[in-house]
Amino acid sequence: MSDLSAEDAKLVTLARAARARTRALEGAAVRDSDGRTYAACTVALDTVELTALQLAVAMALASGVKGLEAAAVVTDGEAPDVNVVRHFAGANIPVVLAQGTGEVRDVVNT
Repeated sequence: MSDLSAEDAKLVTLARAARARTRALEGAAVRDSDGRTYAACTVALDTVELTALQLAVAMALASGVKGLEAAAVVTDGEAPDVNVVRHFAGANIPVVLAQGTGEVRDVVNT
């Protein structure tokens, strides 16, 4: 995580913690335009399935957030779909993709 800013490294840490608490496939965290953070994990029920990133964005929206600055997803699986960030916050929002160890795989922009 040394190439990341301290704030983006914090998002990875929050996403890792969210994932670890529930042993979920994914953990995610987003930072809003005021610097507040929201962390979530994958939800997989019989009738509802949300990715960690979808839930983190939904939590931010439910708190009245008007925009996002950055996001992070931690998973050992496939790279996640970042469209939920693009649809809410627009283009050029960085999304850090990291392994469960915290090692950064990539940073993509919406």
